[in-house]
Amino acid sequence: MTGIEFYSNGHIISEADSMRKKLGALAQQYRATSAIIVTDAGITQLGYVDIAQQSLQEAGIQVVVFDAVIADPPVDVVNDAMKIARDHNCDLVIGLGGGSSIDTAKIVALLPNDFESVNDILDKDVSGFNKLPLFAIPTTAGTGAESTFVSVITAKDGSKKAIYTPKILPDVAILDATLTLKLPRHITAATALDAMVHCVEAYTSRTKKNPISDALAVKGLQMLWNNFEKVLAQGDDIDARAEMLLGSTLAGIAFVNSSVAAVHGLSYPLSINFHIPHGHANALVMCGVFTFNLSEAAPLYAELAHAVMPTQTSGMVDLDAATLFIDQLKMFLENSGLKYRLSELDITDQDIPALADIVINTYARLIATNPKDMTLDEVTTIYKEIL
Repeated sequence: MTGIEFYSNGHIISEADSMRKKLGALAQQYRATSAIIVTDAGITQLGYVDIAQQSLQEAGIQVVVFDAVIADPPVDVVNDAMKIARDHNCDLVIGLGGGSSIDTAKIVALLPNDFESVNDILDKDVSGFNKLPLFAIPTTAGTGAESTFVSVITAKDGSKKAIYTPKILPDVAILDATLTLKLPRHITAATALDAMVHCVEAYTSRTKKNPISDALAVKGLQMLWNNFEKVLAQGDDIDARAEMLLGSTLAGIAFVNSSVAAVHGLSYPLSINFHIPHGHANALVMCGVFTFNLSEAAPLYAELAHAVMPTQTSGMVDLDAATLFIDQLKMFLENSGLKYRLSELDITDQDIPALADIVINTYARLIATNPKDMTLDEVTTIYKEIL
């Protein structure tokens, strides 16, 4: 076994209503005096910001809110959030919401360092930077951003840039399932399938697969798999929501320490060029990529199949178990209510060559971690199969 370096949050709380009950006291432990809540307008409208703000203020902490985060946060939005934090002398950063809000908060937490714009640190080594205390409170069970040390920002040229360093790992992750109860069905489905992809790609990583990530990926996938249909059928099932949220966090810890791969490589151009939400984009391409990988990864997919479908896969050879596993993921997608053909999302055959070219030339790092290499023609074929 090769050497392992593994990182995870210092403090994870998984408890219903924990944001209201514990946020202020946790902030006091970090001697915070002024906190910025980084979120989006939808989270404010749901009343969640009010709950967080009250908890902090009751603990004697001043609060400023930045709720202008948008999906795939661009550099300018992140810069605006940093300016507000700087102007209010914030000494605690709280990311509240989905992956975009938490990713934005991660960069805001780098405020003490000498740079004017996020542009100045894209593609740079920030491992020596200082960081403000950072809390992450997810409102979706999917991205795992609360437990990862990567922030994905949209650069001025439209490409996705990742700032990747343990320096931006949240100090505290608060998993409060009550914050996911109001999620619409389509967001619940897309984020859950995103988290399942994280588990699968972590477990099958060609470059950084390791026993710790493997264990977390398997447990996370079991929690997500066993509760996926429950939360779609009954969105107010708090126990199922809590399982999904913790499963997503385990998936995040797993993949950030092992890597994601070609599913993400093929999904990014769909999000950038056609504004398909990240989780939905991953769900669209996952089965095509996993099927392509079968010649190399069938034994690993079979192990996951046995973990989540022990009765159905008992006695099966690896290829059959792996195929059943992929078929069930496809069924999850098709029964979720999400659109699952590219043509349903206004993508045409003429768009595919450009999408494939982006995958090969911009996201080669994600092909390098995939169990099997991909050529331009093979990427094109995967896209065409789901057209």
